[in-house]
Order: sequence, then structure tokens, then C-alpha cells
Amino acid sequence: MTEKVNHPDHYQSGVMEVIDIIDAFHLNFYEGNVIKYLLRHDRKDGIYDLKKAKWYLDRLIEIKEKRANKDVSNLD
Repeated sequence: MTEKVNHPDHYQSGVMEVIDIIDAFHLNFYEGNVIKYLLRHDRKDGIYDLKKAKWYLDRLIEIKEKRANKDVSNLD
């Protein structure tokens, strides 16, 4: 059994922990949460975690679209 605070089972993915993946790719809050919920869904909260991953991904898309639209409007 792994240690529940620093190394919970549901964050183990093969040889790497989710936090190591997030750090290795320098992911921001939203990107990290998409990965976190996606990778742990089979080990923890199933469909609920997939819905959380989708929520964070939708939010990330919304933010990126707003920034892209703002950048385009500054060209006028």
C-alpha cells in the first residue's frame, strides 16, 4: 500500500505519478487537472472524474478562445 497523502494509489500511473507528468510537461492549473482526472478515473471516481476532466478542458478552451479573440481584436 502506498502512502495516502504524498503518494495515493489513484495518482499512480505506471512508473510515474501524475504530479511528475504535470511537472515534466510544465502544465498549468487547467491542463494539469485535465491530466489528473483523466489518468485517475479508473482508480477513483470513474465517470465523475471524466466529467471533471471535460469541465477543465472546456474551461481551458474557453480561456484560449477569449485570448485568441482579444489578440485578433487588437489588430484593428
